[in-house]
Amino acid sequence: MSKTTYNYVNGEWIESESGDTIEVENPANPNEAVGRYQSSSATDATAAVEAAAAAADDWASTPGPERGRILRAAGTLLEERKDELTDVLVAEEGKAHAEAGGEVQRAIDIFHYFAGKAADLGGTMKSPSAPNQNLYTRTEPVGVAALITPWNYPIAIPAWKLAPALATGNAVVLKPASAAPGVAIELARALDEAGLPDGVLNVVTGSGSAVGTEFIEHDAVDAVSFTGSSEVGEMVYDRATDAGKRVQTELGGKNPTVVAASADPAEAADIVAGGGFGTTGQSCTACSRAIVHEDVYDEFVAELVDRAESIDVGPGADHEMGPQVSESELESTLDYIEIAENEGATLAAGGNTPDGEAVETGYFVEPTVFTDVDSEMRIAQEEVFGPVVAVIKVSDFDEGLHVANDVHYGLSASIVTDDHTEANRFIDEVEAGVVKVNDKTTGLELHVPFGGFKRSSSETWREQGDEGLEFYTIEKTVYDSY
Repeated sequence: MSKTTYNYVNGEWIESESGDTIEVENPANPNEAVGRYQSSSATDATAAVEAAAAAADDWASTPGPERGRILRAAGTLLEERKDELTDVLVAEEGKAHAEAGGEVQRAIDIFHYFAGKAADLGGTMKSPSAPNQNLYTRTEPVGVAALITPWNYPIAIPAWKLAPALATGNAVVLKPASAAPGVAIELARALDEAGLPDGVLNVVTGSGSAVGTEFIEHDAVDAVSFTGSSEVGEMVYDRATDAGKRVQTELGGKNPTVVAASADPAEAADIVAGGGFGTTGQSCTACSRAIVHEDVYDEFVAELVDRAESIDVGPGADHEMGPQVSESELESTLDYIEIAENEGATLAAGGNTPDGEAVETGYFVEPTVFTDVDSEMRIAQEEVFGPVVAVIKVSDFDEGLHVANDVHYGLSASIVTDDHTEANRFIDEVEAGVVKVNDKTTGLELHVPFGGFKRSSSETWREQGDEGLEFYTIEKTVYDSY
């Protein structure tokens, strides 16, 4: 029998109103239940929001250095439990062990980073036009922040929303994704043990239709931060803004890597394979389009196919690439593979579920490469969210740039080139919030902004770094005459 975990509301671990639960399975072995969590209702979500609202004023008035001390202590607790958290992440989400460990470390680093930032918050002093007057700004929290997070980075994304929200003095309600909620709940456990006051953080598991909707629409919620698909995120944005909330969304991607004529095909294949097949392709910044100059196309394809076919697929605990998170995600990827073949793309590698005893029960798919792809095909336009790379041939840099921008998304983009002019034109002209030169589309620094263009983001506030603090704060300007 798998362990039952409760909601965290007003400093207590409590059962949902109904007592119903959600069972989380191991995607590498769906017959193995690895956790049981509360299937909460709107009533449970309301209780969490009310607890946050009641705690908000006292937490807002807590000095920034004290808030930072609690975040730092929580980060240290996470560091002490890194191995345990890594195992939970592998079991619930399926990530390869090395990738899971890196994600847990990122959460630790995020807590330590924003712990330091908490002491620097305050405002700025300005010179007034009038005599005998102080003129300055104060940075204040917005109030109660609702965070709705996805399953693909189940500890990193909650951390990079939660840490700045708490550092700036907001009370928080958090709904982690039902597919892999365990590590997000461990963030609450660490903060509780670090001394976070009751009610400042509340974590409720359950469906988006019940818990998420209440978080988005409740009158006491002041800000909503959502990461997930573009379709759901756009609905969240509309409903939250209609309710007068401040809203931040980070959504899907169809991320290109342009391989220029000057690129080394083997190096470019390493970069594309790392971006396209890492984390089983289940990243909003994953490379799903390789846009390749015709002069290096054939050699690049051969190199990429070689890398795809050499990846060791199996349970994340001891293999290079783990399963997809669920049966529905696997079926979606296989559907896109079939669609690509029907539209005339050439299957150059993968395309099937792998054979072997280690992979016979899980949601595994082979790293897949399509060639002879036209930019108008669905495989080149729609987010697959699996380890599938579409290779598109172009005749020159300008065509490559046009194809890179010829989608409704604009999250991450990269170019592989030895031509400095091409690199700088790409930086200037590509429509993406994250731009990389001679690097893979995935992988983000925590101290710089993250966000996308077009359907990849609400284009309101960025996450991470100093800009990650801005969403959770509001400025007050003070004229103090004496």
